[in-house]
Amino acid sequence: MPWLRNIFPRAFVLGTLSLLCCFPSFGGQADGPQSLASTDWPWWRGPNRNGIAAADQKPPLTWSDTQNVVWRSLIPGKGHGSPIVVGDQVYLQTAEPDREVQSVVCLDRKTGVRLWQTDVHRGGFDTKGNEKTSLANSTPASNGLHLFVNFLNAGAVQTTALDRHGKQIWQKKISDFAIHQGFGSSPAISDSLVIVAADNHGTGAIAALDQATGDVVWKHSRPKIANYTSPMILEIQGQRQVVLSGCKLVTSYEPLTGKLLWEIPGSTEECVTSTVTDGQQIYITGGYPKNHVAAVKADGSGQVVWENGSRVYVPSLLLFQGFLYATLDSGVAVCWRCDTGEERWKNRLSGTFSSSPVLVGDCIIATNEDGKSFVFKANPEAFELIAENQLGSHSYATPSICGGCIYHRVAVQADGQRQEYLYCLGQKSE
Repeated sequence: MPWLRNIFPRAFVLGTLSLLCCFPSFGGQADGPQSLASTDWPWWRGPNRNGIAAADQKPPLTWSDTQNVVWRSLIPGKGHGSPIVVGDQVYLQTAEPDREVQSVVCLDRKTGVRLWQTDVHRGGFDTKGNEKTSLANSTPASNGLHLFVNFLNAGAVQTTALDRHGKQIWQKKISDFAIHQGFGSSPAISDSLVIVAADNHGTGAIAALDQATGDVVWKHSRPKIANYTSPMILEIQGQRQVVLSGCKLVTSYEPLTGKLLWEIPGSTEECVTSTVTDGQQIYITGGYPKNHVAAVKADGSGQVVWENGSRVYVPSLLLFQGFLYATLDSGVAVCWRCDTGEERWKNRLSGTFSSSPVLVGDCIIATNEDGKSFVFKANPEAFELIAENQLGSHSYATPSICGGCIYHRVAVQADGQRQEYLYCLGQKSE
């Protein structure tokens, strides 16, 4: 099931400003020097890497294949990675089994017209792994000038840099990769580096590459255990850190040098979700060999503040105003207090979830694998459903929200054929 994956400041933009100031109370970090706007969604889980859209966004809360659709664009092949939005373009990764091509697709943000498609790998397909997975599970990252994409191809994880016209700048092999379920880790940008993780049963590694050249700045071997998480750049106790959970560990590195800051036991072997933090504690989840959600002191002490046995294996957590919100894989929404782990409420939705919930304003959007999105309040007092929206037949990718629009990747199954689309959903007067 690992295919989504999966920072925390606020961005202030004056025209095209070199990015971002950090607010530790939000538990994250954005990094410069980059030319990104507050209306962009430049990497996995959005500008603050926490699944939370800018507070001033007003996307629609109801939609269908005919309601509040700004545009719909056909996407070739199959992929479960999220779209990113930078400037006037939308980018996403896809894999076409019939052509054995893994590529990046660029769409016009206003119209959905395809501007270009660049083939990154030809051949080298390996169809082993979980039956749900794809060969394009990762989400791109952009520093405003270039795109960075991860693909598993020909038995190895490789990171590729493209310019925003689709021209390849460099490509670097991170490590060989022994497939268990699949590969879904997304790159993380920190200052002049792009950081990539490739945990697996073989020669796993985490590496930081120079954005301009692809040269390896630092690299560490990882345990020989299957794992699917993305490295997250977090602001913890006033210090920027790269945090990676899984392989029975929670590990923190200094982003620029790769220095090991701390490493503690406590994670399960296989994790998928992306770590979140309030700056004092980190919140981790796992699904093999046991289910757990845990709050761990973010000081390297290894102290577990609280833990429960909920199965939040694939969808990442949301942290908002002192509470954690989650969609369990089995289709249950739940709210816990961050400090104590007290369950405030639990409510059954329907279906199975792989997509991570996203938050805009005080509303959470959570989409199940059948393409049904539930919109409910981020309210710790009670579950409050706002809307249920159906789009497509299948959905594994997490939506992206920026500029007042929702960019939603779905697949439609008709007459035995599967076809993917990217929808841009925005407020439209009826």
